[in-house]
Amino acid sequence: MIQNVSLELGGRRVVVVGGDSSAARRASALLGQGAVVRVVARTVGPDMRRLYDVHHDAVDLQVREVRAGDLDDAWWVTAPGLPAAERARVAAWADERRVWCDGASAHVDDTLVPADGSSPRRDGTGRVVLVGGGPGADDLITVRGLRELSRADVVVTDRLVPVDLLSALRPDVEVVDVGKTPHHHPVPQDAINGLLVEHARRGQHVVRLKGGDPFVLGRGGEEILACRAAGVPVEVVPGVTSAFAAPAAGRVPVTHRGVSRGVLVISGHDALDVPSLVAWQHTIVVLMGMRRLRELTAGLIRGGKAADTPVAVVQSAWTKDQRQVTDSLAGIADRVDLEGLGNPAVIVIGDVTSVLATHPDQP
Repeated sequence: MIQNVSLELGGRRVVVVGGDSSAARRASALLGQGAVVRVVARTVGPDMRRLYDVHHDAVDLQVREVRAGDLDDAWWVTAPGLPAAERARVAAWADERRVWCDGASAHVDDTLVPADGSSPRRDGTGRVVLVGGGPGADDLITVRGLRELSRADVVVTDRLVPVDLLSALRPDVEVVDVGKTPHHHPVPQDAINGLLVEHARRGQHVVRLKGGDPFVLGRGGEEILACRAAGVPVEVVPGVTSAFAAPAAGRVPVTHRGVSRGVLVISGHDALDVPSLVAWQHTIVVLMGMRRLRELTAGLIRGGKAADTPVAVVQSAWTKDQRQVTDSLAGIADRVDLEGLGNPAVIVIGDVTSVLATHPDQP
């Protein structure tokens, strides 16, 4: 049995089938390893087009249907965005030519081994691991989360995960983007659940990578239940939730002795229980609430919340694009519009927003 097969891709021909964002990420990672990349795709998306514009001297781009002959001079083939039937066809072509293929097996010295070089799975059963990717910076994921990513055959990813985590994946890992934007869910939750179950039943190690923490407004519970109902082994790796990390990035402690003894975390997408929010005398953190910020603040003031209650908004926390504004409950919506802040952002309501503003960091 051959184990721990190491694939050196420098100078070797790699074929990427597909032109969507997942294929572009895969091609970028392969270029970073020194591979000679050929991309074959019937359509080319904007991410792949940008990659080609930058690396046109290093990428052979063929806009057409893939053919078996495209693999004749290849060392590796990857087809991250293809439907299962088309991916199986490419894998069969690769097997005939003894070419490595991600998500499939390959021959090495007449021994059939998985494409990642690990021991073949004998029982055909896989598993799903929900991993919290943290609030934005790639080094705020947990050590356990990184370990699960290193084991992944498939990563089903959200829009707000740290992009460097994806670029660091092995080139054979299939990345499936199911990201949502506010009020736009191109892949329904039931379909996401089905993807997790389908890949695990193929015997693959599936990582469901989420921004923040899977159980904090992340629908992680629904995905756990779907896997259990299908008889698929599933576990969760918690992450650093943006509900606490984004305020920390803006130097806002969500609790502070003598100021706030508790935190109420709410979704800005859902109906607001204004009386409960007004009665809560401690910190309120609002996730996914930027589109309803003006409605939220006006409703709180009408309900009896003091108009001069301090508010902070932290956008793109822990990234190079981080921005922050503070104002009163009455003025924050206008201030956000003036400064041009938008999603992704976290809203913090309460006196804690001014605690460190009056006690700046010492050098």
